[in-house]
Amino acid sequence: MSTNFQTAVRSNVSHATRREAIDRLVAADERRNLALLVEMGGLRGEFRRRALEGLADCNATELLEELAEDTTVDPSLRCRAATLS
Repeated sequence: MSTNFQTAVRSNVSHATRREAIDRLVAADERRNLALLVEMGGLRGEFRRRALEGLADCNATELLEELAEDTTVDPSLRCRAATLS
């Protein structure tokens, strides 16, 4: 796992630091790590949505389609993933 991913999931970081870490994952085109963030149940919705939007920015159509079909992902995120793919 990358340092940015570890920062994004660490419980003792500020919201701004978490958002910056997710933005760095997008900039580095770390698609799999972004998808993991979307799938994580313990992460606040705003960060999961930010990771989902990052996948769209990375043109990760296949991962977005997978997330849209994954019944373990929150329904609102699945719907958004389907829209973005």
